[in-house]
Amino acid sequence: MASVYRWTFALLLSCMAGSALAAGNPLSVHVLNLQDGLPSPDVRVTLEQLKGDGWHALNESVTNEQGRITALFPPGRALESGTYKVTFKTGDWFATHKTQTFFPEVPVIFNVDGGVEHYHIPLLLSPYGYSTYRGN
Repeated sequence: MASVYRWTFALLLSCMAGSALAAGNPLSVHVLNLQDGLPSPDVRVTLEQLKGDGWHALNESVTNEQGRITALFPPGRALESGTYKVTFKTGDWFATHKTQTFFPEVPVIFNVDGGVEHYHIPLLLSPYGYSTYRGN
């Protein structure tokens, strides 16, 4: 029983540390696998910004053990109002786990209006469906 409490406490501290890191970066993501209810580590995620002539790459990262990227926006740059796209490379992740999927990637296009300091995009994932929303 004590190990359950230690694990729960460690998870709580990890989440708090992730939140503290995210506070300094305007964009974070989180991937949870709905099939088993666990975080999805090692999902490659790209970030692009829509400019006049198309999408321009800004950054790329991989989710940590908690399925999070706490700082996806490039350091040293200001988050401008506009349209952005976060793409979760889900096909690669499912292939690594020897699971077929209908969605090789999940693009999430969203608008930044400057109304908040931090944008969080969670992805709830299964092999044949997904859901996302504006988190905080």
